[in-house]
Amino acid sequence: MAGEAHLDGDATAAAAAKDKNAEADALAAADGAGGGGGARAGAGGHKLSLVPLIFLIFFEVAGGPYGAEPAVQSAGPLYALLGFLVFPFIWAVPEALVTAELSTAMPGNGGFVLWADRAFGPFPGSLMGTWKYVSGAINGAAFPALCADYLARVVPAVGDGGPRVAAIVAFNVALSFLNYTGLTVVGWTAVGLGVASLSPFLLMSAVALPKIRPRRWRGVAKDKDWKLFFNTLFWNLNYWDSVSTMAGEVERPGKTLPKALVAAVSMTSLGYLLPLMAATGAVDVAPEDWGNGFFADAAGMIAGKWLKYWIEVGAVLSSIGLYSATLSSAAFQLLGMADLGLLPRVFAVRAPVFNTPWVSIVATSAITLGMSFFSFNNIVAAANFLYSLGMLLEFAAFIWLRVKRPDLPRPYRVPARLPGAVALCLVPSAFLVFVMAIAGWKVYAISAAFTAAGVGVYYLMRLCKARGCLRFSNDEGAPAPAYQRQGSRNGDV
Repeated sequence: MAGEAHLDGDATAAAAAKDKNAEADALAAADGAGGGGGARAGAGGHKLSLVPLIFLIFFEVAGGPYGAEPAVQSAGPLYALLGFLVFPFIWAVPEALVTAELSTAMPGNGGFVLWADRAFGPFPGSLMGTWKYVSGAINGAAFPALCADYLARVVPAVGDGGPRVAAIVAFNVALSFLNYTGLTVVGWTAVGLGVASLSPFLLMSAVALPKIRPRRWRGVAKDKDWKLFFNTLFWNLNYWDSVSTMAGEVERPGKTLPKALVAAVSMTSLGYLLPLMAATGAVDVAPEDWGNGFFADAAGMIAGKWLKYWIEVGAVLSSIGLYSATLSSAAFQLLGMADLGLLPRVFAVRAPVFNTPWVSIVATSAITLGMSFFSFNNIVAAANFLYSLGMLLEFAAFIWLRVKRPDLPRPYRVPARLPGAVALCLVPSAFLVFVMAIAGWKVYAISAAFTAAGVGVYYLMRLCKARGCLRFSNDEGAPAPAYQRQGSRNGDV
């Protein structure tokens, strides 16, 4: 699909597309050197700096060790500790390295959609957008309901009926408004939420030190559930590429993004491993007792009820950070797709004061709010499946651009030649295939339905563009973003 034309294939359009490629490469090089490139990013100087970016990545991926307990429940402390020690190196680090190279080479909003578009053309780019957006929206939809559940422990009245609905809606609206005020506000809010949600685990680890018995780390579950174990590792250590959708909003992305990713990988990995070591070493309970939320119980056993309550409050704060970061990433993905002409131009409209993509924020907020009221275990599993499809396409784009565009300016380059780059992607790709292979038929059916819907959206957008019933960023006479359709109109990539 790399040579597919969006409008027409005459020589003039091809020449124009080459000019756009040259312009984009120049912008990428300037931006990586600390210039002011990027796709209409953060006009007005309100760009993301290093510290808030680190915490945004942290919340896009983890938000703390909440949710890691099923790894102990399904396989025991030994395998849980080994998993969170080894898995970052075979999954998180490769994904973060690929994200760093491609985000700095093409520092425009849309991230992975832009990479697939540039490598393979508009149809794979649009399909990537569908897979990743649906996965992110489903992931984000869990957090308003989770916050309502935690709130119900303190205020039982919000546990059911109208009060629960009101709590979920209020949570959604408040955080949508926070995103409307800009990524700088969201980023520094994430810093505060991150410190508040991680502090009780650091304290628990310190108090647990004299109570730790290393022999407890060798415990294993009697009946191991490997499917739950690997899904827990995968769910808690993915979405490293989500930050790429906001690359156009980052200050000096060529330097800031790689540093932020390294710091976030380190903080996230230690944020899982240290509390797990402390709790499993200090508390003598069977693996079967390690259900969701057990960290709070473990903290109560180690230090008292005050720390248990603090961790439960931290879980709410973590959910707020997770939802806010997910909403930001998904909204800027829609903006990037609109800049590329894959969605109508209205999704790229920015608010006059805060310069945020308010239409994309409202649309994403409405979608996640609607999903918050469904019980969707199979849909969540389908979200993992769709995310896996997107990651396989992402790794393919990484390798393809190394082969076809070795001249593309890369302010950060993974320190490996082509065989090393292929090897870097092979292990995580094998794991992705494994995760997809153990999914059930319901997951396959739901994933196929979402994929078919994505194909339908792509061809519907082409029809609307051809008939002129909707306006797109790459229409004749429309202002062209710096990263519009690079390399997808001809065989240049």
